[in-house]
Amino acid sequence: MHSVQQGRLPKSLMSRRQPKPTDMNLIDRVKNILTKPKEEWQVINGESHSGMPLIISYLVPLAAAAAIATFIGYAFLYHGGIGVTGGLIYAIIAFLQLVIAVYISAYVIDALAPSFSSEKNLSKSIQLVVYSATPAYVGALLNIIPAIGWLGSLAGAIYAIYLMYLGLPVLKKTPVDKVPIYLIIIIVVQMLIFWLISYIILRLFWTSAGMLYY
Repeated sequence: MHSVQQGRLPKSLMSRRQPKPTDMNLIDRVKNILTKPKEEWQVINGESHSGMPLIISYLVPLAAAAAIATFIGYAFLYHGGIGVTGGLIYAIIAFLQLVIAVYISAYVIDALAPSFSSEKNLSKSIQLVVYSATPAYVGALLNIIPAIGWLGSLAGAIYAIYLMYLGLPVLKKTPVDKVPIYLIIIIVVQMLIFWLISYIILRLFWTSAGMLYY
């Protein structure tokens, strides 16, 4: 008699045969959220992968890739003469903007949720902000060519807004009529956070280097 009954597998094998949604490959998630966002938001809504694990496994690698591209572009390919130090500063700003701003934005979005008849759930807010910012991570890769880097930033920002527009009703249960104003408030908040982070970091770096130009 077989030790394993027909039609049944040991739990260890079953877990390997049936991967959890949170185990999705990073590249697959990027591709899916960019090419079929409506379907992917539904998949994401069924996942519990959020908070710091999501930031570490998804946001940090993409932000790091964007920072590396920024460093290479501004340190070696930019004709303004900012050099390695300047390139490093811009790379650090790019990384911290994408990581810190996203995390702070999630808290603000969650705090505002009840005002727009939306579900107050920090985990879902983090998922919303992290995944909707995917185009910003990808667009920032164009910083490797500084002359056209702004195109990547602009395109990434526009598509990120569209992704959040699609994601709000799914993850935050925002009523359709509340989505536009909620989205506008989120955009304003994120712009302020991004500007503040870059301003603070530049002040710190240029002050410490004796090159303050503000």
